Amino acid sequence: MGTPPEMWHLRAADDRKNLALEYRGKKYNWEELRELRSGENIEARIEERVKSEHYTRCQESIAQLASRIRDAKPEILVIVGDDQHEWFQPENMPTFAVYYGDHVYNRPPAKALEKKSKGLAIAAMNYRTPEDVRYETVPDLALKIIMTAKEEGFDITTSASIPQGMNGNIGIGHAFGFVQRRICEDEPIPFVPIMLNTFYPPNQATPKRCYEFGRMIAKSIWDWSSDKRVAVVASGGLSHFVIDEEHDARMIKAFKDNDEAALTGEPDELFRSGTSETKNWITSAGALSKSGLFIDSFEYVPCYRSEAGTGNAMGFATWS
Repeated sequence: MGTPPEMWHLRAADDRKNLALEYRGKKYNWEELRELRSGENIEARIEERVKSEHYTRCQESIAQLASRIRDAKPEILVIVGDDQHEWFQPENMPTFAVYYGDHVYNRPPAKALEKKSKGLAIAAMNYRTPEDVRYETVPDLALKIIMTAKEEGFDITTSASIPQGMNGNIGIGHAFGFVQRRICEDEPIPFVPIMLNTFYPPNQATPKRCYEFGRMIAKSIWDWSSDKRVAVVASGGLSHFVIDEEHDARMIKAFKDNDEAALTGEPDELFRSGTSETKNWITSAGALSKSGLFIDSFEYVPCYRSEAGTGNAMGFATWS
């Protein structure tokens, strides 16, 4: 969302090397996917003018979310995001994890990232900080969520300190750093990091389980003894790294309608790769399902970057 459109070709080049692009439950290489989607006139969606318009819409939507956060004045955020080998590795990949330490750090990007992908390194500056920055977290509420999870039959992982990732202690993950940097505009709000494994087989939670987990989070907040204002934030995409506008349209309608059956009824195999981050939204929708809050704004921006339909579909929504 923060990578200038003239740099999107860097990620498109990565896509062309990817032999396992996931789309509607199957894997394709780039050429196969381009052939499959050849009738969709995606070429018109990757013209420089269109990409620039979509980038501008994303920046305007981020600014709108930041304004809504300022106006709501939450004292605490509960951020639901996914971990992509930032904290947790294949030897220990929890389905649900709650952090209950009293602080975390955001840190500069790992040097290894630029070697892996220049496009990813550019994107990282939207969620990483130029130097170490301490963010306060909320152990009391985190522990309340942990205890409620036990009572409600969720076996979750807990963490009181940041694990050592493959590149050492790199600080908080992208899902959380982005919210604090771009939505909170580098004026951090104390928060509870809740991490889902949406990406990595075999233990991703189903949409139904995510929705139920969200309801458990809401119960924790309502039952917590504090009267502080709490906002729930879903951090993550809609469909990516292959855009699927039909799937996104079904999910958006379900979010707007507060339709539990539709949100939990999509086949789990459709939530793969980046599209799996939609489960962060489903979890948050579960948390808000009995709150009396409903979506009052929704902006959808499908940012294509190659003829095969690769890219990121961006969603920006608020409940009130």
